[in-house]
Amino acid sequence: MTHRALRLAAALVMAGGAVTALTMGPAEAAPAACHASGSAIYTPPASVSGAPGKLLACEPVTLPEVPGISMRAWKVQYVSTNVHGAKIAVSGTVAVPTAPWPGPGPRPVIAFNPGTLGLGPQCAFSKQLAGAYQGEYEGSNIAAILQAGYAVAATDGVGYLNGQVHTYVVGQNAGHALLDIARTAFEVPGAGLSPAAKVGIWGYSEGGQASLWAAQFAASYAPDLHVAGDAAGGVPGNLKVTAAALNGGAFAGFGLDAVIGLHSAYPDMPFNSLLNSAGVSAVRQAESLCWAGTIASFAFANIENYSTNHLTLNQIYALHGPEGTWGEIVNRQKLGVGLGAAYKIRFPVFQYRGLLDEVIPASTEEATRAAYCAAGVRTQWNTYPGDHILADSEAIGDVMNWFAARFAGRPATSNC
Repeated sequence: MTHRALRLAAALVMAGGAVTALTMGPAEAAPAACHASGSAIYTPPASVSGAPGKLLACEPVTLPEVPGISMRAWKVQYVSTNVHGAKIAVSGTVAVPTAPWPGPGPRPVIAFNPGTLGLGPQCAFSKQLAGAYQGEYEGSNIAAILQAGYAVAATDGVGYLNGQVHTYVVGQNAGHALLDIARTAFEVPGAGLSPAAKVGIWGYSEGGQASLWAAQFAASYAPDLHVAGDAAGGVPGNLKVTAAALNGGAFAGFGLDAVIGLHSAYPDMPFNSLLNSAGVSAVRQAESLCWAGTIASFAFANIENYSTNHLTLNQIYALHGPEGTWGEIVNRQKLGVGLGAAYKIRFPVFQYRGLLDEVIPASTEEATRAAYCAAGVRTQWNTYPGDHILADSEAIGDVMNWFAARFAGRPATSNC
């Protein structure tokens, strides 16, 4: 995307800045052991077994949108764990530069979660990276990872397999899927990656929320990973604050996506019975769209107009179901709660936001940072002059320098 087009898109984008694309060398250079078809990658297994991160299927792919970087790349399907503790399959992409890693130690891996893509199955990050769906996204984040010589393990997130709906902004699903694809990268035949490698975690907007959830789960869920640090920008740390700002505004479609994503993760909670005809139509439409269509179709929509009783957000939060109230479920997605106890973070964190962010309220971004600082997490906090989409690009150089220091074992500073 050109810089001019990026500025035009900034008026529409929630989290596209972190959405990126790759290229690689000839597909025939990939190992024959990865022989799944593209359709198999997105077909849920009849049953899922194996440890989290187990590689279920892989396919060598050509990823053309970051020219000039020689790499090997694969689509993968792997095991993860959902909010109810069940084994599930998730899709994603692993890419490794062909240039030898100069060391010291094994080649590091950065587990990456893209920003908001939309709920439509065609929007899956791995499909976009492979050119199956052409989105308007720069490859800056992924290019920076690969140019530094690191491998990248980019998750699609939970719910992009056939017949599923993405569990948008559901923290436990997102954090698990991101940690697990780092594990998967070590199993890809021919990738040449070592489980002893240092791991970084990175994401922006929806991806930033996912990366901080991965940071909070790392010690308990993935103690085998050698996580050196987490970078997260544009983070919707409190969904209630974010939803109140989105509802009725230009980016209201992302609020609708969040409601749908939460229902996808908690299907026994009241949802379909609440919808009027406009709500049924809106849900069906949102589940077919990528980010640009979501914004255009639902700009200035009010959630009240989609239920038979014109329920407000607060009234929806009060509704009871088998897993408590909707409000309690939304509160479970709040970042920074239980740090140092339930969610012990043993590595540094880099957080950042744009001073002109028009999508995520500054109050929730600042509050997430404050919660981490109060818990004693070594936190680097940066702000950038741009809006939501531009801040991600503005931060890339600092993020990569920060990861280089973490992988080199240099002490992290904190500016809390």
